[in-house]
Amino acid sequence: MAATPATHTIPVAGGEVSALLLRPAPARAILVFGHGAGAGMRHPFIEAVSLGLARIGIATLRYQFPYMEKGKSRTDSPALATATVRAACALARAEAPGLPLVAGGKSFGGRMTSTAQADEPLAGVRGLVFFGFPLHPPKRPGSTRAEHLSRIKVPMLFLQGTRDDLADLGLIRSVTASLGALATLHVVEGGDHSFAVLKRSGRTAEEVLTELAVTTAAWVDRLP
Repeated sequence: MAATPATHTIPVAGGEVSALLLRPAPARAILVFGHGAGAGMRHPFIEAVSLGLARIGIATLRYQFPYMEKGKSRTDSPALATATVRAACALARAEAPGLPLVAGGKSFGGRMTSTAQADEPLAGVRGLVFFGFPLHPPKRPGSTRAEHLSRIKVPMLFLQGTRDDLADLGLIRSVTASLGALATLHVVEGGDHSFAVLKRSGRTAEEVLTELAVTTAAWVDRLP
């Protein structure tokens, strides 16, 4: 397995952002992996999931959104964020030709990927993976952020914790049910928005990370 990711840069809107490609040998698919709103591609969670996927044959391309690359706290406009998603997917296709391609990310990264896909299908992308879809702000349940999902025509995997304060479990169940056969919901018992579990659950962080990686890989293997 590739232990050290290869560094890349991605041109976006007159500038560029950093990316990390972790490709195991052999690899059977690649995930373009966007980060959450408050942490970049080197966040321990994203790194741990990427390593877990690599151990079971799934490559990852992690990348920065422009605001994070510049050290800013305010997220990019949807237009710039979705342009970044498209550029990252293009790099993945170029670096891993022939590998099945999926895209998604943690929270904001996943939502910007789905927004891009809903606006215009991402070339070559067979499915979307959401590590905690941010359905609504904390303590403000709603599903307007999911309205664009009905325009997506590729399979989607939703990995959601039962304690996620950005995705009421009843609401996310309703959203995924409305999407029919294209949506798969995997519930992580006791997980919050970052998939952290309470000590009294009897589960370790490593066990949860393994669950996320194994579930994602199994879903990717079933894609048409």
